[in-house]
Amino acid sequence: MLFSDSLWIWRNPQKALQRVEVQNWTLVEEAIQEGHGLVMLTPHLGGFEIIPRVLAQHFPATILYRPSRQAWLNEVVEAGRAYPNMQFVPTNLNGVRQMTRALTRGEAIGILPDQVPSGGEGVWAPFFGRPAYTTPLPARLANRNQTPVVMFTAIRKPLGKGWLMQATRLAPLPEDSLLAATEINQALEIAILKAPEQFIWAYNRYKHPAGAELPPSNS
Repeated sequence: MLFSDSLWIWRNPQKALQRVEVQNWTLVEEAIQEGHGLVMLTPHLGGFEIIPRVLAQHFPATILYRPSRQAWLNEVVEAGRAYPNMQFVPTNLNGVRQMTRALTRGEAIGILPDQVPSGGEGVWAPFFGRPAYTTPLPARLANRNQTPVVMFTAIRKPLGKGWLMQATRLAPLPEDSLLAATEINQALEIAILKAPEQFIWAYNRYKHPAGAELPPSNS
């Protein structure tokens, strides 16, 4: 269903936008008006591909993504995601620099907080009771200039009815990477439990990436 959602959103962006019910939008406007940009967290839940398109109707958004190892699939995804006021940057140093510049301009950046980072770039933090290698990048970027952090979800409504998009502003994240990653995972758990059947459980959230230290339970 999630793959079908993504394809439909990519091919019918305007129709998809008409089928989004947005809640708590005032919260988003207030955050962006603070002038420090916006860090938006969008887990692999429901119709998450619609979220940056909604935001792009109001202000520019730079989205961090991991290119596929398969060139043909990467071309399909990049073509599908192409949209005005949205820029996708790869998960490397150059991509992070572009996101930092976007925040300096007061724009939004997007990160998939449930994506396992490369070895050496994350920390082991609890996720539904098990250690999961988690990115502390949202906290690092947000804490540079007191940038608001907002968790977005787009829960799928009954077939053909669209999505319910909700925003929740997180409290300022700690400077400590482990504490920040733990708080991000806690916010993820709350978001996922709203519609656990719409989360990509098939994705190996608990994998051990090459180059990463062993999780605490295995040390």
